[in-house]
Amino acid sequence: MFQIGDALVSEDIIEREFVCNLSACKGQCCIDGDAGAPVDEDETTILNDIYSKVKPYLRPEGVKAIEKQGTYIVGEDGEYETPLIEGGECAYVVYENDTVLCGIEKAYLEGKIDWKKPISCHLYPIRIKQYSSFSAVNYHKWDICSDACTLGKELEVPVYKFLKAPLIRKYGEDWYEELEAVAREYYKK
Repeated sequence: MFQIGDALVSEDIIEREFVCNLSACKGQCCIDGDAGAPVDEDETTILNDIYSKVKPYLRPEGVKAIEKQGTYIVGEDGEYETPLIEGGECAYVVYENDTVLCGIEKAYLEGKIDWKKPISCHLYPIRIKQYSSFSAVNYHKWDICSDACTLGKELEVPVYKFLKAPLIRKYGEDWYEELEAVAREYYKK
């Protein structure tokens, strides 16, 4: 672990290689698991505010789940998360052919909203756990991402480089530049 600002960062972020391979996994991370995607407290207001613009992109079962549960829920661990459709996939999931996409991101890409998606989704496979005085930035290994690990290794792209844009979105340019400096020093060893 190393510290950048108030974040304790796992070496896995530098050591591991990763490039999403949507053509191989088909977006399985949005439909597997036992909980919705983590949502920051400030994102709960955003989800409420953008719902009417995102709703036309969603499937009827997603709309039904959101209108029954809300644009976000409080999970079993007391944290905010996206609602699920009958305990399964994320309510914001949409399909294009056999590939899972995010309805929020589709609305963003079409210029209907100016928010891409929850930061936890944008940062995956990095997971951030917030504590009172610091955050822990960790790599989350999940078997369904094995194709992304293989592609990352082939292309020689470490996790932190693949996730440059969301890391800057979360922590800022200066923080990311410090991460790059730490990585350069780490590779020299």
